Amino acid sequence: MAIFLCFLFLAISYATACDRCVHQSKVAYFSRASALSSGACGYGSMATGFNSGHLAGAVSSLYKDGSGCGACFQIRCKDAALCSREGTRVIVTDLNRNNQTDFVLSSRAFMAMANKDMGRNILKQGIVEVEYKRVPCEYKNQNLAVRVEESSKNPNYLAIKLLYQGGQTEVVAIDFAKVGSSNWGFLSRNHGAVWDSDRVPSGALQFRFVITAGFDGKWIWARNVLPEDWKPGMTYDSGVQITDIAQEGCSPCDDGTWK
Repeated sequence: MAIFLCFLFLAISYATACDRCVHQSKVAYFSRASALSSGACGYGSMATGFNSGHLAGAVSSLYKDGSGCGACFQIRCKDAALCSREGTRVIVTDLNRNNQTDFVLSSRAFMAMANKDMGRNILKQGIVEVEYKRVPCEYKNQNLAVRVEESSKNPNYLAIKLLYQGGQTEVVAIDFAKVGSSNWGFLSRNHGAVWDSDRVPSGALQFRFVITAGFDGKWIWARNVLPEDWKPGMTYDSGVQITDIAQEGCSPCDDGTWK
């Protein structure tokens, strides 16, 4: 297991190297936020309530087979006459299958890049040139939460997705065990942000998550998450917060400043 985890952390580190660098690209927008909420991450209608509706579909290199779901990015357009220097912060809820742009934003997020009273003007552009970088997600008053999907059946089959995943991290593995037991099983990524297993024991469940932040990886333990009578459609507080920030070296772009 130790050798496997070492290999896993190394492989992920190469895939996510220099997330903090500023990248140049273009972004487009969807006129309906529901187009992003019904996307590949599997958040469903819940996504429209994330981040004040500032949502994004990301290209495959940022979507990362689903591990990029829930990641946060700061994006600003490069037309100084039209757009603010701050831009907008978005959360990834879908896969962008159009390689002409790195992101497709919700119209609300797209308009938020504009200077005051110029939101309609930027919409008329359709596609704009931007620069972006990954930033930590912040949920200061909210622990990591586990939502049990409607397809779950207690006991045996469990499907979950994680909500309020803070920091600048990716969950790359999830284990489960009955509370008080050391007999651990594992969840597999079903799609996007959804993980599942059909070998879940009866009783209250604990979890441990393998997260990566740049080249670094570690376990996050949540020791009493699902009660014995857990139910589909319910969301449960894990009791932990993830606040880790990527520590990989990105010279010369690792000072975190916008030029």
